[in-house]
Amino acid sequence: MRLQELLNHLHPLIPFSGENPEITSVENDNRKVQSGSLFICIKGYTVDGHDFADAAVEKGAVAILAEHPLPLNVPVFVVKDTKRAMAVIAAGFYENPTKNLHLIGITGTNGKTTTSHLIEKILVDAGKKMGLIGTMYTKIGDEILETKNTTPESMTLQKIFKEMVDVKVDSAVMEVSSHALDLGRVHGCDFNVAVLTNVTQDHLDYHITMEEYKRSKGLLFSQLGNSFDLQHPKFAVLNVDDPASVVFEKSTAAHVVSYGIDNKADFQAKNIQMSPNGTTFDLLLAESQYSVQMQLIGKFSVYNVLASMATAYVSGIPIKNIIRSIESVKGVAGRFELIDAGQDFSVIVDYAHTPDSLENVLKTIQQFAKKKIFVLIGCGGDRDRTKRPLMAQIACQYATDPIFTSDNPRSEDPLEILKEMEAGVQDKKYLVIPDRKEAILTAIHSASAGDVILIAGKGHETYQIIGSHVYDFDDRLVARIAIEEKQFT
Repeated sequence: MRLQELLNHLHPLIPFSGENPEITSVENDNRKVQSGSLFICIKGYTVDGHDFADAAVEKGAVAILAEHPLPLNVPVFVVKDTKRAMAVIAAGFYENPTKNLHLIGITGTNGKTTTSHLIEKILVDAGKKMGLIGTMYTKIGDEILETKNTTPESMTLQKIFKEMVDVKVDSAVMEVSSHALDLGRVHGCDFNVAVLTNVTQDHLDYHITMEEYKRSKGLLFSQLGNSFDLQHPKFAVLNVDDPASVVFEKSTAAHVVSYGIDNKADFQAKNIQMSPNGTTFDLLLAESQYSVQMQLIGKFSVYNVLASMATAYVSGIPIKNIIRSIESVKGVAGRFELIDAGQDFSVIVDYAHTPDSLENVLKTIQQFAKKKIFVLIGCGGDRDRTKRPLMAQIACQYATDPIFTSDNPRSEDPLEILKEMEAGVQDKKYLVIPDRKEAILTAIHSASAGDVILIAGKGHETYQIIGSHVYDFDDRLVARIAIEEKQFT
């Protein structure tokens, strides 16, 4: 694509002059620049891409997009906001790939990963070739790629979608974080379905207030568009049991399909019964009733399943096929994942890292726990500090044996994080074991027959970030080894 053709996608008042070279790639990382690249200077939190424009030119960049003039020997085009411009350029360079995909976006505080995997399972079973972008990984058909952010930057995102289209992927589901929505990473993404799981406290280190957090998430629904197309209808799938759904319904012109348990909904679950082996419920849909017997556990799992059912249904999948797929799902990695090494007590690893998700998981455990409930919980460093005492309070309220430990302390002192957790439960009984491995070993060696241990906060993660170092650490592996050691001692 020629430079002028690419820049035509931008604001019409940006003048074009000079040479019109062929653009071979568009990059915002100077290390990836090659001969023929357009380099976009992005101001980040720690580095400024404008400082690397010289290096980009030396590597072969033939044009620069920047927020202020730069003294270079290649054309420099100045825009007000290069991040915003990058999304436009990326969509144009990769030929607007989401126009050729049935694209599903999921936002919410909890449940995004599980819901996205459930939707993927249903659609794959129905014969769709799927793509998935989320917290755990990116998946293009059967190929799995490592992911850095829940929702990648716009340049990476459009490139991934182009790769999906090139290998004949027809449908894609992605987790859409509040950060990504606020920063415009999904500008240029043509969503067909937008899904809300729930809105509870998280990321207030970034958004500051819950109102701003909700506003950011609401962008997914407002960006569904304002037109009605019978050939390509748009849908907002909303959890009517969450008060935020009222705001989001007003934010969109798309068809609204509701789901819930406590309030009347298009997809409603009734007569929920739980056991250590699964959950059953009756699905009420369009004056019909269907029995669902799933292997997933907990009321929060019912919400995730309802969201995935509604999404699959508006995506054209028959309800009986949807139920069949849901009933075959054993679980999602790091989400209420049972660690079974033949022990006579239960060990569960879960990603719960917000007050609401921790409370939901512990309430579910209370319904089948026969004896003690151990919970290991920490809070991430360089993240929302206001939830630390709340996490501690919930652990002490719903567990008999809370253990406070380190999560990913990052640049913060782990002991200071633990002190902020303890401030919420000064009159409660708990243990503080800063070393996460030692905390897991302590819980497992303390457990007796019939007890339940919840290792919360990191779920599927296979690392721990301490300072600037990333160490190998998998709660599931550490727990399994500890169980096996206990059985042979």
